[in-house]
Amino acid sequence: MIGNLAHIARFCLGNMAATADHFMYFAFGSNLLKERLQLANPSAIFHCTGRLKDYTLNFGLWGEHIDNRWHGGVATIEQKEGGEVWGVVWRMSNDHLASLDQQEGVDMGMYFPLEVTVETDDGALLCRTYQMNRFHACPPSPQYKQVVCLGAQQNGLPVQYMRRLEEVQTNNYSGPSILDKISQVIK
Repeated sequence: MIGNLAHIARFCLGNMAATADHFMYFAFGSNLLKERLQLANPSAIFHCTGRLKDYTLNFGLWGEHIDNRWHGGVATIEQKEGGEVWGVVWRMSNDHLASLDQQEGVDMGMYFPLEVTVETDDGALLCRTYQMNRFHACPPSPQYKQVVCLGAQQNGLPVQYMRRLEEVQTNNYSGPSILDKISQVIK
């Protein structure tokens, strides 16, 4: 209990010290790719890469038989002792907290926000991230996987971790997706 209170106190003090106008966001899925994140959250600025210990990356949906704009499973994290998830810490304006929550489907119950401690080269950072509600395993579409892998490459995540992402099996969906919109921004 005392450890939890200390963690909460560090988080509150850390947010107050950081400034009242921004927050740190740890991305591990499609929001690894700057162009994807900035579609709805233009204030996102790369801060650093980092590792979330004792979690694992999974792909799935927030319910059975759900159709979504990615046409397959999307990334989430789950606690797992000894696991690790690499990602990007973005510095974002508080003005975009609501749009980030909306993108993650918080209002629809798809994901819930949580605060996590991310290990970085400069020390631990308290960050906002998201975890899926009612997780059901489902492979991602090739387009979603491509966006995640492009983001990992764009931000220089560890080679071994990128190999693990490349090995993720997809559902072989071949129609239109959000990648089409992102590709227009990248050009």
